[in-house]
Amino acid sequence: QVQLAESGGGSVQAGGSLRLSCAASVSFYSTRCMGWFRQAPGKEREGVAVIQRFGTTSYADSVKDRFTISRVNANTTLYLQMNNLKPEDTAMYYCSAGRRFGGVCLPLRSDFEYWGQGTQVTVSS
Repeated sequence: QVQLAESGGGSVQAGGSLRLSCAASVSFYSTRCMGWFRQAPGKEREGVAVIQRFGTTSYADSVKDRFTISRVNANTTLYLQMNNLKPEDTAMYYCSAGRRFGGVCLPLRSDFEYWGQGTQVTVSS
């Protein structure tokens, strides 16, 4: 069982920045892919950024060049640095962990096994 706890959400104006953190109960370095998803009211949960077991990253087109996913190697913390935030980035953000020693993860809910409770990000214009 993997427990995940997000923090760092809040309210910012458009153009501002936030850094989300995700504390995991186990080390995920080289063992699991990790991801950030978000869900706005009335919308489906969507994949924002994924980091594979050995460090390859990928992003949704809507956040490319603005968001950066990273982790502390041999540690249990995942980050999402969000710059130049836009009102459409407003959502609940969730940290997620893939299967242990699983394969490549796509930004799909079905590729992830564990979820945090979420942290709210609100961007005003």
